[in-house]
Amino acid sequence: MDKVSTTTAESSASDKASEKTISEKQYTGAEILIKCLHEEKVKFVFGYPGGAVLFIYDAIFQQDKFKHVLVRHEQAAIHAADAYSRSTGLVGVALVTSGPGATNAVTGIATAYMDSIPIVIISGQVPTYAIGEDAFQECDTVGITRPCVKHNFLVKDVKDIAATIKKAFYVAASGRPGPVLVDIPKDITNQLASFEYPKTVSLRSYNPITKGHAGQIKKALKLITEAKRPMVYTGGGVVLADASPQLAKFIKSLGLPNTSTLMGLGGYPATDKQFLGMLGMHGTYEANMAMQECDVLLAVGARFDDRVIGNPAHFLSRPRTIIHIDIDPSSISKRVKIDVPIVGDVKSVLSDMNDIIAAEKPVQNTAALKDWLKQIESWRSRNCLNFAQSKELIKPQYVVQKLYEVTKGDAFITSDVGQHQMWAAQYYPFDKPRRWINSGGLGTMGVGLPYAMGVQFAHPEAQVACITGEASVQMCIQELSTCKQYHLPIKVITLNNRYMGMVRQWQEFFYGNRYSESYMEALPDFVKLAEAYGHVGIRVESPADVEGALKEAFGPKLKERLVFMDFMTDQTENVFPMIENGKGLSEMILAEDL
Repeated sequence: MDKVSTTTAESSASDKASEKTISEKQYTGAEILIKCLHEEKVKFVFGYPGGAVLFIYDAIFQQDKFKHVLVRHEQAAIHAADAYSRSTGLVGVALVTSGPGATNAVTGIATAYMDSIPIVIISGQVPTYAIGEDAFQECDTVGITRPCVKHNFLVKDVKDIAATIKKAFYVAASGRPGPVLVDIPKDITNQLASFEYPKTVSLRSYNPITKGHAGQIKKALKLITEAKRPMVYTGGGVVLADASPQLAKFIKSLGLPNTSTLMGLGGYPATDKQFLGMLGMHGTYEANMAMQECDVLLAVGARFDDRVIGNPAHFLSRPRTIIHIDIDPSSISKRVKIDVPIVGDVKSVLSDMNDIIAAEKPVQNTAALKDWLKQIESWRSRNCLNFAQSKELIKPQYVVQKLYEVTKGDAFITSDVGQHQMWAAQYYPFDKPRRWINSGGLGTMGVGLPYAMGVQFAHPEAQVACITGEASVQMCIQELSTCKQYHLPIKVITLNNRYMGMVRQWQEFFYGNRYSESYMEALPDFVKLAEAYGHVGIRVESPADVEGALKEAFGPKLKERLVFMDFMTDQTENVFPMIENGKGLSEMILAEDL
């Protein structure tokens, strides 16, 4: 009797377990991936299909919660996702296939990595049984991308997809942000499993510090308020942390002068008198001199890059106390020895500083500060960005100035890399963060147009202008087709000097005017090319026509159209100020010196 009773109980439990298994809905790995993206509230996925990701694309076809954007090259997919993130603060998402799809994406991934941009890249891989067999379109994507990602994953079990995607988004966005790649073999995307998205994620070896040390913060504030020649130097970390309001409050409350790296532009209003302009290789005279001559320097979310401080030995030849706030401890004392390190989220640390200032009202060395600001004004009076606009030749600086006037300084500006990038940074004052989208660390030519695409998708009603050069724009010019497909009303401003401009400038200064392979002798007719893609093309050859062309492009008649403006600019114009490699911040070449 007991034996029969036990058997019956076991049978009943088995039946219930069987019913539970049957009731659990099974999904393919591709469907699970799509559900994960839904859980992360992804709105756009930028990608290009291929054999290894066809199950994923089939699942995309059967959903309507996010939009897939078909680019024309995988590099552009990463750049567009990158710019989407830069302009919104959200995690960008890209999808590429295996082999050449993944290798085409590497430049974009490295670009995002150098500038600490949070994106998640999903790459297809050959089936698990074919990995290591030199299968068609196979490459070691995890190995290839390891040096230029924050982290990467190879998914080997369909049951791991949900947890892996959750980790990928968390790692990409937390701490010092960066790109995370998830490599998924094709057979995994077609296997079945149940779906449950983790509510939280915990990684034993990854716990970024966000709260700054209270003692170090108080020490830093004491040094700043007692300083005779204080200076605030900010970088892209301020923008990435959405810390612009806290930074402005801090600078205004203490009346401090401040400067910014290329990546930090817009973190503090550029039109405010306390802002000295960008510093570094092509920074303003007043910013570089103040950076070199200060006695207490507060670095916020910046990393003392070689293009920022020039020769470290020259920079350190002037005694000063350096305070460095950064969420990444490995960036502190990496290039320059720091006296007061503060590891933490810059928004949190600046908020703590503002609270202390409000509560304790520290006494400043006002007499010395007044003298310091007077000295800075004398440096500013040199007007290092002044240029003479010719009546015959279009000066590139003039085009950027007129663009600022026409857009009232309220546009999103993307750029490629070169002279035009520096002119955009110098002559378009950014008063808001996340409006200046460019490749800083890697210096990637070709980013401008796909960057503009990502920004336009993120901000469909905004004015988006891509400032580029005739060399850079050709590297991803096929994306004019993407712009046509999705009706993106981007305005392309090409500063066309028929040279690889920055290469030519360096060859003029340091290579005896030997213009080796820098002259573009076979340029297309950009107006006809734009028209061939279905867009509007305008060539501008006279300074008198610059403003009118810009007003036409941004006017009501062409508001909904992509307009490609080809400005034929002065071939001999150079970017000033300029610091030669190996020289120090105060060793600038100014236009007036030549």
